[in-house]
Amino acid sequence: MSITDELIPVLKKLRLSGVLKTLDLRMKEAQDGEVSHADFLFRVCCDEVQRREAKQLDQRMRRANFESTKHLEDFEWSFNPKVPKQRIVELATCHFVEKQENVLLIGPAGVGKSHLAQAIGERACRAGHSVVYVSAHRMLSQLKASRADQSYERKLLRFTAPDLLIVDDLGLRPLEGDEPIDLYEIIRQRYERGAMILTSNRAIEEWHPLFLDDLMASAAMDRLMHHAHVVVIEGHSYRNPPGRKVA
Repeated sequence: MSITDELIPVLKKLRLSGVLKTLDLRMKEAQDGEVSHADFLFRVCCDEVQRREAKQLDQRMRRANFESTKHLEDFEWSFNPKVPKQRIVELATCHFVEKQENVLLIGPAGVGKSHLAQAIGERACRAGHSVVYVSAHRMLSQLKASRADQSYERKLLRFTAPDLLIVDDLGLRPLEGDEPIDLYEIIRQRYERGAMILTSNRAIEEWHPLFLDDLMASAAMDRLMHHAHVVVIEGHSYRNPPGRKVA
């Protein structure tokens, strides 16, 4: 029995079986005299740290439930010079997540709000933050359905617990029933406890009527705007640029 065979059950017991993926390479380096014993141990440990970090990042990305993986590097800044690049790059440092602040991306359809929101969310995942991405319609529909099976509190926790909640297309349709209350409750519970990114085609002044109640609207908007970075994006739709001929 080789030393590697003897190591396997020990590494599994210590939950270090991932070390086996690069152990042969590291042992060859040591046998060839390229590294000292201390360097060998250091490299093996670094391999395990990198493996765990990659696994944790993959889990955070899956739990974020992005529509697709977006990166700031893929964003076509030249398409719309009106996109405030410096402000977006600063937000991508994710300091606003650490400070439990909000980002409101406002502008017409197609100017890149969803791409930028998910790209910032991807950066937040890489920084070690828990993230959830969801459309406003899907979030409110899930909360409505959860009332029927008495899972409301558990479902609400999904949207109030993560470090960063990204709500896409808020106000795309009028809110109805208990939806204004649910939206208010999410804003209330996340206030100074978690960061949010909200995208909307509606100007900020048009958000107040969504709540269907002046007192609730005032309370929600007061909390939402207290620590908010408002980014207004103008321009034409990337999906339908000016000059494109329609067949």
